[in-house]
Amino acid sequence: MRTTLTDRELIDSYLQGNESAFEVLLNRHQQVVFSKILFIVRDEELANDLFQDTFIKVVTTLKAGKYRDEGKFAQWVLRMAQNLAIDHFRRSKKMPLVRGTEDYDVFATLQDGDAHVEDRMVQDQILRDVAHLVDLLPPEQAQVVRLRMESDLGFKEIAEETGVSINTALGRMRYALINLRRIIAEQGIVLTPR
Repeated sequence: MRTTLTDRELIDSYLQGNESAFEVLLNRHQQVVFSKILFIVRDEELANDLFQDTFIKVVTTLKAGKYRDEGKFAQWVLRMAQNLAIDHFRRSKKMPLVRGTEDYDVFATLQDGDAHVEDRMVQDQILRDVAHLVDLLPPEQAQVVRLRMESDLGFKEIAEETGVSINTALGRMRYALINLRRIIAEQGIVLTPR
């Protein structure tokens, strides 16, 4: 099989029954994917397991027709590998799924404290992912989220800082959360355990 084919051409060939096309695709990306996983988990045996899980998920997704080709196959696989590694730490720590309410602020739980290295890695990655997602929001919503998360301001302070009423600040945060959930769902991003 020619190795000069693009990832898309290899995927199409694989989906038409050519198993060797997937082998070429795997060989093309295995080093960078394995290295990424090993960097996250720092355990070669665990990295091997997660590497296999990643490519099993790749095969399952491809065969189910759920892969949307945007010319970013490598990034998609790396993201999947990263999510599986982070999920491993979440499961091993039995991290509970926590949802915010009016009386409880989810962002307040993201304090570092005495977190282990793995916990900090997971937390840092989630914060980077969320920061990237916040960039996709309308500016006024992004501003409220940043002031809340990065500056740790209350909604009264956010209202004063942005020159709007508290209700407007709360509304912008509400719409920001709705939009973030939509973006996460559309892009298939995983920030919490499955």
